[in-house]
Amino acid sequence: MNGVVTDGELLIRPAEPGDTEVLHRFIVELTEAEQFPGEVTAQPADVADALFGDRPVAEAVVASVDGEPVGFALYYATYSTVVGRPGIHLDDLYVRPEHRGGGVGQALLTHLARLAVERGCGRLEWWVLRTNDPALRFYRKLRARTLDELDVLRLDGEQLHALAAGSSGPDPTGGRS
Repeated sequence: MNGVVTDGELLIRPAEPGDTEVLHRFIVELTEAEQFPGEVTAQPADVADALFGDRPVAEAVVASVDGEPVGFALYYATYSTVVGRPGIHLDDLYVRPEHRGGGVGQALLTHLARLAVERGCGRLEWWVLRTNDPALRFYRKLRARTLDELDVLRLDGEQLHALAAGSSGPDPTGGRS
């Protein structure tokens, strides 16, 4: 991998079942660093099942410097009806603070971009918290663009279960549009 790592040798490799605890720890560190609203409810077993279970729904790569895991990227396949091709959605990208600025994050994104091209994907996309200024600066430096034409919407918890049961629940607008 062509990284600018200042100390030691950088290796980016597919995650393996033995990486589950490290990946979970990185997920917790990421949410703490971002001051992500809410608590991490995922457990290491959830991560293992998502990546290595009977029906994997995501993939991950681990970045190591001199054999020590220093970051990761977790991603999954998407499909765009507009471009008629698959894509990759980057769910999490994390580099431990003491290894930032040395090219690890860019190497992880370069790895995913190559993977997207190899897989014939039309897009590599991700979400970033509006409050995460360092990440936004980093992504803009790579010439990633924000999408003004989209809003991210979510159904979860009670609302998800209500809709699944055939009820959308009370109209929060009181019938006003």
